[in-house]
Amino acid sequence: MHTLKLITTNAFLLAIGLCLSVPSTHAQAVQVAMGLPSNPATQLTLEQAEQLALKNNPRISVQQLLALAQHQSLRETRSRWMPQLDGNITGVDANQASRISSGILTSSQLLQHAGLGVELDQLITDFGRTQNLVASAKLQERADIANATATEQQILLATDYAFYNVLESQATLDIANQAVATRQQIADQIAALTKNKLKSYLDLSFADVNLSQAKLLQLDSQSNLQAAMNGLAAILGSDQQTQYRLVDLQLADANLALPTNDAESLVTRAMSQRPDLQSLQLAQQSAILYARAQRDQLLPSLNALGIVGATPVGAATYYTPNWYGAIGVNVNIPIFNGFRFAAEYNEAKLIAQAAGERSRDLHNNIARDVRSAWLQSNTAYQKVSVSQELLKEADMGLQLAQTRYQLGLSSIVELSQAQLQQTGAAISNANARYEFAFSLATLRFQTGDRP
Repeated sequence: MHTLKLITTNAFLLAIGLCLSVPSTHAQAVQVAMGLPSNPATQLTLEQAEQLALKNNPRISVQQLLALAQHQSLRETRSRWMPQLDGNITGVDANQASRISSGILTSSQLLQHAGLGVELDQLITDFGRTQNLVASAKLQERADIANATATEQQILLATDYAFYNVLESQATLDIANQAVATRQQIADQIAALTKNKLKSYLDLSFADVNLSQAKLLQLDSQSNLQAAMNGLAAILGSDQQTQYRLVDLQLADANLALPTNDAESLVTRAMSQRPDLQSLQLAQQSAILYARAQRDQLLPSLNALGIVGATPVGAATYYTPNWYGAIGVNVNIPIFNGFRFAAEYNEAKLIAQAAGERSRDLHNNIARDVRSAWLQSNTAYQKVSVSQELLKEADMGLQLAQTRYQLGLSSIVELSQAQLQQTGAAISNANARYEFAFSLATLRFQTGDRP
């Protein structure tokens, strides 16, 4: 009887071992059981997600509109060089031939008349002020365009982060589903053995605890995945709750290698490619030219003036014809305005100096960020190989623990510990791969290698 009981026990344990050794493919069944939609979600690659973000994200539209607005500001400034034409239509009902009116100086006689005409005001030179204003506006337009490019790169980085965050959450949920399915089988088998007095209730209790832990991990993974999906939808410029099936072709085909071992070459490349640094440098140059333009307000300005018109209604005499016209030149010489021009120049000069300090600060921060991104990529790269080795060892340990348990050489505690270690190693391996992928995206952003 003792031999028969041992054979029966080993048979049940062998059945458990076979169930544990076969990979679970019940993720879809578990999903249906939990009430989640079973229809296939929209497939989305990383390149497609980036294109959608560039097309729909409102932050990009804001920067593009600001760049277009700055171009109109350039046209406004450049209009100073253009002739200024004004048309006038005037009707006067006066005390005929009366003398000078109060308030302003007028002609020596006020005549009852109606007239129309055109006035011309053409700037000849203001000794460089308008030229500096136009050059400043051009540089500011280029700065806004570079800032729009920097915003696009920031959106691409945020898209990569959201994309890999969803992939990581999906991988964690798959691992949790696998753990639930596997531990459910173990719990069912041990429950059957316990019912037949072949296992103790302690084994059943440990199996139920392990199953509950896997279900808790499953619930957390579902919540994290939905939150990651919502974050991805927001980056893509959508307020709809859309389920995507993400496919990362780059990570699947990657050789998992660092782009370079020389961090300083990346720093040099970043200084020449980062659009946000270019934007600040252009803004600094624009501020310097604007300060020069404010200084040039102290210089004279020379304008050509012209006027021509007719008075079809009104008495014409030999000294008052029914048409009028004149041309002239006006020189405007600033003498004193309460030191306003000097204050505006000093203000603009200080703002230009502040812009230079902001550019220098960003220059230093870029050098730091590039080195940090390279270091994080190097660390993440090493984590991938370590986590792969850890998962391999955890799988082997779980197989050994299963074999020992089914042969009656170990307790449920050893098997439970092996299961927990294998689940943790699988999650760590998935996290390491996606952390490395995102670290490469961050390194590309920091060096300005994004298109």
